[in-house]
Amino acid sequence: MATERVRTIVAKYRDARGGLISMLDEIQAKAGYLSEPDLRAVAALTGRALVDIYGVATFYKAFRLQPRGRHLTSVCVGTACHVRGAPAVLREFAQQLALERVPESGATTSDGAFTVQPVRCVGACALGPIVVIDGDYYAAVGPGRVPALIEARRRGEAAAPANDERIFPLEISCPRCQHSLMDRECLIDGHPSVRLTFSYGHEHGWLRLSCLYGSYTVQRGGEIPADAVAHFFCPHCHSELIGAWNCTACGAPMVPLMVAGGGIVQVCSRRGCRSHMLELEGDAA
Repeated sequence: MATERVRTIVAKYRDARGGLISMLDEIQAKAGYLSEPDLRAVAALTGRALVDIYGVATFYKAFRLQPRGRHLTSVCVGTACHVRGAPAVLREFAQQLALERVPESGATTSDGAFTVQPVRCVGACALGPIVVIDGDYYAAVGPGRVPALIEARRRGEAAAPANDERIFPLEISCPRCQHSLMDRECLIDGHPSVRLTFSYGHEHGWLRLSCLYGSYTVQRGGEIPADAVAHFFCPHCHSELIGAWNCTACGAPMVPLMVAGGGIVQVCSRRGCRSHMLELEGDAA
C-alpha cells in the first residue's frame, strides 16, 4: 500500500520530463534510501513494471537501496591514497566506530550515526589519503587523526578541513542522460569547465562553472540578477536539473551534478549563494 508521502511525490512528477528519476530522488531525500515497499508503490502508482523501477534505482549511483547513517564518511582508496596508507585509515574508522569490517558497499554503525565506505580516486592524488565527511574534504589524513574527525562530527562540528579546497577537480556529467558536461576547450581555473544552460524569466543563456570543488568562478552568456534563483538544464538532453534538496543557507533548490566514479555534487541555484555539497558513493575498485 503506497504511503501518502509516496503518492504526493509521484503525483508531483508524473507528467514531468525525467519524472521517474525525480520521484526516486525525492523519495530517497525524505526517507534516506529507496526501500522495497516504496519501489513497489512507485511501480503500482505509475503503471511501470517493478523490474524497470529497480533497474533505474540500481543504474544510477546516486540512488541507494539500504539505509545510510547521518554522517557519510568516504575514504579514498585509489592507487595514490592506497600507497599513502588509506587502508590503515579505513581500518581505523572501522575500529573506532566498532564496525566489523567496511565492505565496498560501506557499513553503518548500529546507532545509525555513521556510514563508512571506500571510494575510488577523487582526483586529488597529491593530497592523499583523502577523506570526505558530509561533503567536507580532508587531505593527508592518517590513522591518528581519525578519532578527532569522528568526535567533531558527534558534537555537530566540522573539524578544520584542508587549507586549500580549490585543488580538488571533479569530472562532471548530467545525472539524467549521463553525458559529460566538461568543456575541455574552455578552461576555468586552469581546468576544463562545466557547461550548463539556464533560464530566468524570459532570459535564456549558458554558463560555465569551475570544476574545482570550492571554487566559485563562473562565466555567463546571459544575465542572472543578483540573488535571483535560476533554472538549470543539461545542454545535451535538455532536462532540467532539479534535486530534492533545498539549500540549507538560503532555501533555494540545489542543482545536482553527477561526479565521475560515483557520487553527486550539489550547488545552490541562487546567484550569489556559495552553498555546495559533495557526496561520494562507495564503489571501490
